[in-house]
Amino acid sequence: MAKRDYYEVLGVEKGASADELKKAFRRMAKQYHPDLNKDNKDAEAKFKEVNEAYEVLSDPEKRSRYDQFGHAGVDPSAAGGGYGGGFGGFDINVEDIFGSIFGGGFGGRSRNRAEKGRTIQQEITVSFEEAAFGVEKTIHVMRMENCNECSGSGAKKGTQPETCPTCHGTGQVRMSMGFMSTARTCDTCRGTGKIIKEPCSACHGYGQVRHNRKITVKIPAGIADGQAISIRGEGDHGRRGGPAGDVILQITVKEHSIFTRRGDDIICHMPITFAEAALGAEMEVPTLDGKVRYQVPEGTQNGSVFRLREKGIPHLNGRGRGDQLVYVQVEVPKNLTAQQKELLKKFADALGMKNYKNKQKFSDKIKNYFGG
Repeated sequence: MAKRDYYEVLGVEKGASADELKKAFRRMAKQYHPDLNKDNKDAEAKFKEVNEAYEVLSDPEKRSRYDQFGHAGVDPSAAGGGYGGGFGGFDINVEDIFGSIFGGGFGGRSRNRAEKGRTIQQEITVSFEEAAFGVEKTIHVMRMENCNECSGSGAKKGTQPETCPTCHGTGQVRMSMGFMSTARTCDTCRGTGKIIKEPCSACHGYGQVRHNRKITVKIPAGIADGQAISIRGEGDHGRRGGPAGDVILQITVKEHSIFTRRGDDIICHMPITFAEAALGAEMEVPTLDGKVRYQVPEGTQNGSVFRLREKGIPHLNGRGRGDQLVYVQVEVPKNLTAQQKELLKKFADALGMKNYKNKQKFSDKIKNYFGG
């Protein structure tokens, strides 16, 4: 069955930006994650398809090859190879020239070399507090692993793959035409260099099977929304002795009902009454470490900011913490009764303008401007 276009898989246009690709991947990965679709038999295949599409399109080099040659440009089994033979100071090999154009009709590549496992992209959501102080999480990773039944050989237990008699284990069949040489993938072994006469019943000769594994991950203190963690060696197992791929864990931090983050500082907007602002008051201020007492000074103005040292986010992979900035919001009372209004008028009359220095300055500026 032919592969779908990677842009179509992610539901984006061909000119989509890196951010658009990332958003599309997150959306599709959530939609088809096997853990969230246990009753949907097709979810695992679609989740794998989404991962594969994003792995190619998120890599500028792979994306460029894909845009130019389609799936053949990023398929490790597609045609290609090194240059061979010499001519006029340049190496010429028609397998490289024609293989790129005609998709393997004139060129071939050996598939019997060690191959690194695929890197898996995954996402996890943590709370504001978990991101601040760090947390240990268990995630589920759907990955390819070496088959236990055949130890990754692909051959039935008790048997071994045999060296291909056609290509003698190279995976390629070469032909010489004067100063040029051509090579094509061996039809007998399909480029693997090996023949499996009796395939393993567990992996059907592939040498790997898919497993859903639980992995414990330590999210470091101070991680921010949008950052990623690389978990080395926990991706797909490598083939033919190649190293395992990694898991790239994308972090999403939930919004907090009280705090917002700015760098490693925490912002908190705290409303106070007119009386508390005018007279000063001891306030109870929320922090990530619990409530603390703070003396709001007499005459505090709306928009004033006070700083709580070392009450912010711990520095990622470092010592110390940011601060907490508390923005004061003086709340003007509404829905006053007639009696309250009368008392407030008497209070205002008793104050006059002498207690409002900024208002007096502004009034003087207006008079000067209009010549009053």
